Amino acid sequence: MTVTPLAAHTTDRPAPAFRGRIGRDARSGHYAVPRRYRLHLAAACADGLRIAVVHSLLGLDDICPVTLLDPVPDCPDGGHAALRPLYEAGAHRYTGAAVAPVLSDDWSGRIVSTHATDITRDLARHFGGGRPALYPCGAESETEAVERMSRGIAQAAQQAGSTGGDDTDRVDALEQLLDSLGSLERWLVDREFLIRDHITAADVELWVTLVQLDTVHRHHLDAAAVQRIAGHPTLWAYARRLTAHPALGTHLDLDGPRRRPAGTAPGGHGCRRVAHHDHHPRPPGERVRSYELLAQERRRRGHSSQSS
Repeated sequence: MTVTPLAAHTTDRPAPAFRGRIGRDARSGHYAVPRRYRLHLAAACADGLRIAVVHSLLGLDDICPVTLLDPVPDCPDGGHAALRPLYEAGAHRYTGAAVAPVLSDDWSGRIVSTHATDITRDLARHFGGGRPALYPCGAESETEAVERMSRGIAQAAQQAGSTGGDDTDRVDALEQLLDSLGSLERWLVDREFLIRDHITAADVELWVTLVQLDTVHRHHLDAAAVQRIAGHPTLWAYARRLTAHPALGTHLDLDGPRRRPAGTAPGGHGCRRVAHHDHHPRPPGERVRSYELLAQERRRRGHSSQSS
């Protein structure tokens, strides 16, 4: 599968505070030992949902226990009080937010990693033997392309629904979002999964992105934009099929995002607070007219440049 990411959107996700690897760094001593490691997850967070799904697909309940956190952080900085001892044990005088997801080492009481992509890969590589490969050999570039495209979709949806900036940026972001959804719609015709004949990490990545689009981002878009997003029946049928899988749908916490404090986005590294929405969006009708007029103007400029 060839996937073109949304080049206009660069990631602004902060670097993870900890990025150890299981079985990759002999000096760290993070050997792949069953029941040594523990996950701390908030399933209302996009990264937490990804890890929870991979953990279930791999059947790791007896190998890597999971501690589920409340979807609403209980610290003013957006962190979880239960994670503070782990962060302070891993970094002297740590002053940042104690955010999820976290992979910790029960032997040392320290954090191994807060990097979701590394965590899912390490779980699959070292504890996923005997199960369908979530990261098939030879599919690395395809998986990474889907990850980039999914990040682009999330960023474009966020910008399209933002009340800051100007209308042109929002219209451009919406068009880029729809272009990506259209590409996926065409790719999934007569396909059950994205890149193989079984579910892979690429499917998990895209499914989480679609869940966020449907349960979070659409509430910040006008009715016309939501209708255009919904106009991809093959893509949404694919999402519903995956939701019916017990390893995916059972982790959905549809109330979690609504219970999070205003201005807290359930996505991105650690579900950190963002400030791209205010509490006084313009009336939907006004935004619909702005989108339509700007889209028409962009098409007119494009036609004029081609004619010249």
